[in-house]
Amino acid sequence: MKGNDASSCCAPRAPVGSARTPGSSERSATSTRGQVRIPGGSSRLGDAFGEGYPGDGETPVHQVVLPDFFMDTTTVTNAGFSTFTKATGYVTDAEDLGVSAVFHLAYSGDRRHVAGSVAGTPWWLIVEGATWRTPEGPGSSVARRANHPVVHVSWNDAVAYCRWAGKRLPTEAEWEYAARGGLTGARFAWGDELTSRGRWMCNIWQGTFPTVNTLEDGHLTTAPVKSFPPNGYGLWNTAGNVWEWCADWFDPTYYTRSPVDSPTGPALGEARVMRGGSYLCHDSYCNRYRVAARSSNTPDSASANIGFRCAN
Repeated sequence: MKGNDASSCCAPRAPVGSARTPGSSERSATSTRGQVRIPGGSSRLGDAFGEGYPGDGETPVHQVVLPDFFMDTTTVTNAGFSTFTKATGYVTDAEDLGVSAVFHLAYSGDRRHVAGSVAGTPWWLIVEGATWRTPEGPGSSVARRANHPVVHVSWNDAVAYCRWAGKRLPTEAEWEYAARGGLTGARFAWGDELTSRGRWMCNIWQGTFPTVNTLEDGHLTTAPVKSFPPNGYGLWNTAGNVWEWCADWFDPTYYTRSPVDSPTGPALGEARVMRGGSYLCHDSYCNRYRVAARSSNTPDSASANIGFRCAN
């Protein structure tokens, strides 16, 4: 396999020095609507197949015990994030920075809005005006994508939304436990085979990355949040579509020392955990759509394939 740099196909990092003080939102709208109760218990998490990238730290497989918790059934949608910004006036990191990363095949705008490409990963274009409202830059819109996952949101933005909603980001352990849907040790959220009876079970890349997507799953970029069958706990799209932020700092060695009971990640770090993979993942380049797969990015980074879901 190639491309084991987690910031390559996964999502590019924000420019150094672009960090700002995370925004705040004053009003709160506490609700558990759209969530399901995840029954607590014991499970073995991590890569049991030896398929992960060494630098991601998916091993050793380790025992985790969690109490009951609640998880959003889907990632936060454009409609949901719009409600948040209208209520609070919140400005995202990408909006504040003025640029964000857009996948080259998704961009059809004026080239004068392209400030360049990401070094080493030219399929990521740095597009002026690319935000959650305009995912492909000026001229694009989410008007017909209300039920798609919100993208171009940083970890900081996700935390701000969670605070407003009276929720929080899931820990990495909660995320994997819930994403497995009760299938301990399985490769994917639905079992060990990528397709089921010839049917795609998630929104990932088909074809030759990064130039030809055959669209066998029907999507070049994001899909509606309920496009594929939910897992055993009733969660949709825990593989592919968009990366999902977790609460934890990332450390590739963390599993060697993580506690059994309710692990919350390292105390410090430079990047936050992302889980689930995205529409750009492909076995030839980035097989991080497996349920044990890990990735990370800096808290102020945003791109067209990063979103989040909330827990409680």
